[in-house]
Formats: sequence, C-alpha cells, structure tokens
Amino acid sequence: MRMLINVPETVVADALRGIAAAHPELTVDVDNRVVVRRDAPVAGKVALVSGGGSGHEPLHAGFVGPGMLSAACPGEVFTSPVPDQMVRAAAAVDSGEGVLFVVKNYTGDVLNFEMAAELAEEEGVRIAQVLVDDDIAVTDSLYTAGRRGTGATLFVEKIAGAAADEGAPLDRVAAIARRVNESSRSFGVALSSVTTPAKGSPTFDLPAGELELGVGIHGEPGRERRAMMTSREIADFAVNAVLDDLRPQGPVLALVNGMGSTPLLELYGFSAEVQRVLGERGVVAARTLVGNYVTSLDMAGCSVTLCQVDEELVRLWDAPVETPALRWGR
Repeated sequence: MRMLINVPETVVADALRGIAAAHPELTVDVDNRVVVRRDAPVAGKVALVSGGGSGHEPLHAGFVGPGMLSAACPGEVFTSPVPDQMVRAAAAVDSGEGVLFVVKNYTGDVLNFEMAAELAEEEGVRIAQVLVDDDIAVTDSLYTAGRRGTGATLFVEKIAGAAADEGAPLDRVAAIARRVNESSRSFGVALSSVTTPAKGSPTFDLPAGELELGVGIHGEPGRERRAMMTSREIADFAVNAVLDDLRPQGPVLALVNGMGSTPLLELYGFSAEVQRVLGERGVVAARTLVGNYVTSLDMAGCSVTLCQVDEELVRLWDAPVETPALRWGR
C-alpha cells in the first residue's frame, strides 16, 4: 500500500485538520465532522447543507463558502455521515430562513438525511430536501435504489447556492435545485479500480487493458466492460448515452470530471472530444468545467455531466462563488 496517510483509522480526521489549517475562512469541527463557513449563519439567507462519504474530494467540504454550501458533513470513507452531523450543521447555519439539504441518492445518505430533517425540524429549523439522481448508467446499484447521485451534485450546489445568496426563499431555492437535478445526466468511466485506505488494495478487479463503462463513484459496476478505448471512442459512447437520455432542447452546462487519478492533460484532451460530440449532435455548451471535482479516491477515469440550462440557470452558474475548490467572480 502506497498512500500518503498515517493510519487508515485517522484519514478523515487528519484531512479535516488539514482543511482547517489551510482555510481559516472555514470553521472545522474535527471531532463532530462538520465544516461550516465561518460567517454562518448569514442573516436573511437560506442555508445549504450537504455531505456524504469521504473519498470524493473536493465534494463536499471543498464547496463550502459564499455562493455555494453553508456547511458540509463528511462521513467515513465511502460511508454516509450520521444524522447528528446534519443536525449540528443545520443548527450552525440556520438564520431563520430555513435549510436545504442536498442529498445524493445513496441509501445510507437518504435515510440519514431524512432522519436528520425530522430531528432538525423538531428543534425549530425549517428543512427542505433535494435528491440528486443524475447517473444514467444503471437503475440500481450496490449502494442505492434508482439512479445514483454523481456529478450533478456540483451543479445543484452551485446554482442553488447562488439563488440563496440572492435572497430567494427556501421553497424557491429548493425548486431551482430540483430543476437543476431534473435537467442533468451523468455517465462515468473507470480506467482502474479504487483503493480505500482500510482495504489497502483495489476494491474490484479490472484487468489490464479493460475499462468499466458506467462505473459509480464508489467503484460500483457499470453497464459493461470493454477492451481499452481511445479518448475519442469513450467520448462517443459516454456523451451520446447522456444526450440520448437527456434530449436537451437548448444549451447545456458541461462538467468533464476526473475520478481522482487522471491528469488534467488527459482530461482537457477528453474535453475536446466531448465538445466534438456535442457539436456533431447540434448541442451548444454554454459553459464547461474541467477538473477533479467529484472523485473516487485514486480511481483513474472520468465522467461527463450535462445540464440543460436557460438564461436564469446560466446567470446563477456565473454568479460569484468563493470556496476552497470552486471560485470565480469575487
């Protein structure tokens, strides 16, 4: 095992201590596993809280800050955070305008966020929830019933966060978040397996010279395995699969996302192929984001997320954001 860690048992706590040292604009509760923007609660503003298993960084703690999340709750690696974390986060960021929970569609996340919503409401915090389920590769997986929540989580958190910053009420912020999710589709590809600190070896067998089409962000199986394909061939398969499901009638936001170990040189080359396929299908990318944003530890591979947008959603996407992992316009 070659990992830049101390021991597997302290990986998440060690990372949170590092986040606290590097980002004084955040308040990091290492013991209770909650990351909050330091100026929370912000008067007159709906708060956004998300979270999930660690190992997908910068999702979610890297998206805490003005224009995006108010707080994030990191669980253990590939394991849902517990309800107490969400309740603490909601209490820390609620200004009286309510809190939106952004929940990826994985069984543990869904159950724990639902329980947290009930507990928070008992304490007087108004809660709305949006479920992100954008992955078209499979209907059910090892971790979820229905479609998995993947890259569209970034779109939901950014666009809904901008709406909240503009002063939109809770029901409006939640409606925008749901519209973004409903307008988004994703497809992932693995070129290698993923290695968790606790296991110390690949979690699934992917023979040399093969790839997994439709992989999940925990290494869940996808649609099929094939012999290694070129970047052009992968883009043809993945982008066409997304477009055939989404059927956009206008421009899209495009996320070309790395799974953790794919260099930017390769991701930008793949992005060029994504743009080629979009052009061949007559689809315009209003904005494109390239990089490692919704990852799977050390997995090599990529995913494509497209979100059909109108002028309002593009404006909210372009709105200022200042987080550790995403920042522009400030």
